[in-house]
Amino acid sequence: MGPGPGCCSSTLIMSSFPFQYGMVFDAGSSHTSLFVYEWDSDKENDTGVVSQTLSCDVQGQGISSYASNPPEAGNSLRECLDKALQVVPAEKQRDVPAYLGATAGMRLLRYSQPPLQVLAEVAKTMQEYPVAFKGARILTGEEEGAYGWITINYLLDSFTKVGEGAHAWLRPEAANIFGALDLGGASTQISFMPEGSAMSQNEASEFTLYGYSYNIYTHSYLCYGQNEMLKRLAKELIVESFPSTRVHHPCYPKGYNETVSLSSFHASPCTEGSHPRLPLGDSSVTLEGRGNASGCLAALRKLFNFSACGQSQDCTFDGVYQPPLRGQFIVRQTRPPTSSEGRPRGWGVPAAPWHCHLLYPKENPKRLPKYCANANYILTLLLDAYKFNETSWNNIFFQMKVGSSDVGWTLGYMLNLTNMVPAEAPARVKGHRPSLWAAAVIFIILTLVLGLAALLLLLWV
Repeated sequence: MGPGPGCCSSTLIMSSFPFQYGMVFDAGSSHTSLFVYEWDSDKENDTGVVSQTLSCDVQGQGISSYASNPPEAGNSLRECLDKALQVVPAEKQRDVPAYLGATAGMRLLRYSQPPLQVLAEVAKTMQEYPVAFKGARILTGEEEGAYGWITINYLLDSFTKVGEGAHAWLRPEAANIFGALDLGGASTQISFMPEGSAMSQNEASEFTLYGYSYNIYTHSYLCYGQNEMLKRLAKELIVESFPSTRVHHPCYPKGYNETVSLSSFHASPCTEGSHPRLPLGDSSVTLEGRGNASGCLAALRKLFNFSACGQSQDCTFDGVYQPPLRGQFIVRQTRPPTSSEGRPRGWGVPAAPWHCHLLYPKENPKRLPKYCANANYILTLLLDAYKFNETSWNNIFFQMKVGSSDVGWTLGYMLNLTNMVPAEAPARVKGHRPSLWAAAVIFIILTLVLGLAALLLLLWV
């Protein structure tokens, strides 16, 4: 069902133990996280029964940063794997399906050097542990977006309606389906179910969930994640100011300076393109914050090719088609770029550095300037690129979790590969074990047969 490798699907092994488990590594561009899920063995084909039992952040950067030392990519996972085995009973460990999905960081690595050795070392490490390792692979951006869409709607019970002791599987047109927005470090994804829009095969992802077909629009923009956008912005500002080694940065607050090496721009395909005004050496440039909100928004807009869309209304930027927005959206982000009244505005860059502390008083001060700069990027992406407006803005909800579960792509990925969300609607009623139900029916039939036989025997005598 839906996009997936096809080679790694598995059927969960049932046992007398009351819970089943699964684990997925999210190997992102800036960091890696491990998620462990559990569910009642008796309810594997129903919805809303999977819960997240562990979230573990791997120390260090993403596995793509180990391209020059692949064995360390595998070793970096050990601490979280050890923690996972502490929450999974020993009797169940060898039955636990374990996956690693790499996203935009590894997709970028494809453009500079082969990532196969990194994935091989990751697989080697995971195979040393007593789990049912199912593979490590690089997800496409569209897969990442689609699995995130499944996760959100699964957790919010969008596919079902709870009734009297049973679940009803809703038709797509009757369901409250949410869209999904993911603002990652190296890429960003948008996924939603448009209304009455014809899409080509390249634009649509089709799923069959609980007996109904879902056609969703999903698109991923590589190099438009928050970290890569800041790198691209810095490079453009340096190019415009060349040969000066002190460059005004409108998106950083006044009083904040950052020194960057020009060689760092060659580490990412998003910024490595040569420019006649950008030297190839290892010289440094100092970025000096100016706290200019309007200047920041103008500089960020230059990174989006809006002119490629012409006059088309069904287009975001870079000539990419997007049908009209529909419904409510969950954005995987903890801090909405809004004012205290909840309205979007270009407040993102303060006039003084202390203003960031008022917005995020509990955050590491070293990170605050980037938060304020990213706020302007997020506003530009949502309002100018994705075309949310004053009305549809109220349909956006910023959150990282639904209940105790993260809203990323990992849960949808595991549900797909373990066939936890069936293509056909289950015929049974939640709460009844098939074996017990069948046994009860057989018992009743046998009782009736024996009773009838006894009655006939009495009549015969």
